[in-house]
Amino acid sequence: MFTGIVEEGSVTVDGVILTVVRPVDDGFAVAIIPRTATVTNLGDERPGDMVNHEVDVMTKYVERLIAPHLEQLGGAG
Repeated sequence: MFTGIVEEGSVTVDGVILTVVRPVDDGFAVAIIPRTATVTNLGDERPGDMVNHEVDVMTKYVERLIAPHLEQLGGAG
């Protein structure tokens, strides 16, 4: 799974902030409403296309804070 991708978390795809519907092993799924598809470049994208993405900064902070604890419990990875 991509690091920092959580269900109902935020992700920016090609400069557009979206809500993650569900994380998957090799990426994540989002729902794009027709208006967003019309007024952004996302309407031209297809599943599997290469895009620039950035995860929610709060998710990064939480992940960084709990990682050492998960390692101690043997649950990191």
